[in-house]
Amino acid sequence: MMKKNKVRKSKTIYYPEFTSFQKLYLKLQRGVSFTAALAGSIILMPLFLFICIWILLDSGWPIFFVQKRTGRSMPDGTRNYFSIYKFRTMYKDTPKDMPTHMLENPDACITKAGKFLRKTSLDELPQLFNALKGDVNLVGPRPSLYNQYDLMDERDKYGANFIRPGITGLAQVMGRDELPIPVKARYDGIYTQHVGPIADLFCLIRTVKVVLKEEGIVEGKQGAE
Repeated sequence: MMKKNKVRKSKTIYYPEFTSFQKLYLKLQRGVSFTAALAGSIILMPLFLFICIWILLDSGWPIFFVQKRTGRSMPDGTRNYFSIYKFRTMYKDTPKDMPTHMLENPDACITKAGKFLRKTSLDELPQLFNALKGDVNLVGPRPSLYNQYDLMDERDKYGANFIRPGITGLAQVMGRDELPIPVKARYDGIYTQHVGPIADLFCLIRTVKVVLKEEGIVEGKQGAE
C-alpha cells in the first residue's frame, strides 16, 4: 500500500475550453476505451500468460511492476494519483520511483526478458487493466511519474493535465523517449486542444507504426519513462 503524498496544486492553471462536441466526445471516449480494453484483455490473455511465465523463469517474482503516476487533475489544479501496471522489465533492486533517464546505467538494470518487452512495448499491456478501472483511456497524455514536476508543470501551460491520461498519446507517436520535456508537453497540449475522433485515430494508427518499427525507444534519454 503506497503512502499518499500531500496534494500539490499547479502554480499556474490553464483550463482548456472544450467545444460542445469535444465535451460529448470525452464522455464517449471513456466508454470506447473500456470496451476496447475489455476485448483486448480477453483476446490477449494467452499472450499475458506466456509473458508472465517468461518473466517468472527469467528473474522470478514479482511479475508486475506497480508505480505511482499522475491522473487527471481536479478543476482547481490539485493532482490525482493512481497505480499504473506494467510487466516488470527491470531487476527487483532497481529504484522504482526514478525515471529511466536518471538511472546511472539503465541497460544494466533491464532483465533479459525486459529488453524484448520494452523494445516491443509489450511491457505496457497490463495498462489495459488501468483502462478498465478508468485510470486511463486508450489515447491521452501519458501519465507522468508522481515526482516528475518538470513535466507536470510544463503540461499545466497547455491544460494537458485536465484530461484523462492515455496508454498512448501524441507525444509518444511523435518521438517518445527522444523528445525533451518542453516538446513532449507541447504535443500533449496540441492533443488536448484538438481532442476528438480524428486525433485519437491518428494516434492509434501511428502507435501501430511506431511499435512495429520500434521507433523512439532510447533508454537513458531525457524523456524516457
